[in-house]
Amino acid sequence: MTTARELDDRYGRTARRPLPWIIGGIIAVAIIVAFGWMTVARGMNSVDAVDMGFTVTDSHTVDLRFQYTAPRGTDVVCIVQALDEEFGIVGWKVLEMPATQQHTKAVDVRIPTVATATTGLVKTCWVA
Repeated sequence: MTTARELDDRYGRTARRPLPWIIGGIIAVAIIVAFGWMTVARGMNSVDAVDMGFTVTDSHTVDLRFQYTAPRGTDVVCIVQALDEEFGIVGWKVLEMPATQQHTKAVDVRIPTVATATTGLVKTCWVA
């Protein structure tokens, strides 16, 4: 009579070992948790800015109003621009805003220009 072990050896079947599957599962979960945390951490430190309006004061000045939303208690840096009718940059400014306890804050800024601008906008903002 042939035993089950002899049949397994004859046909190349091996006993299942759960250890590699367990280790692979732990590694997969660790990778998913790491990417999830990186996504959450990046979202916690993000800054959103919205243009509220602009006024072309004269051929060398644009007044811009915008608001930004950032984590409380963090310094924020924004770059604002003035563009001409061909979307060329005719003025820009770097704004450094100190930390506040407000989640959303409105800002008025005057941008000096080298030529007449047709618009003013926020280029980007980030946590300093």
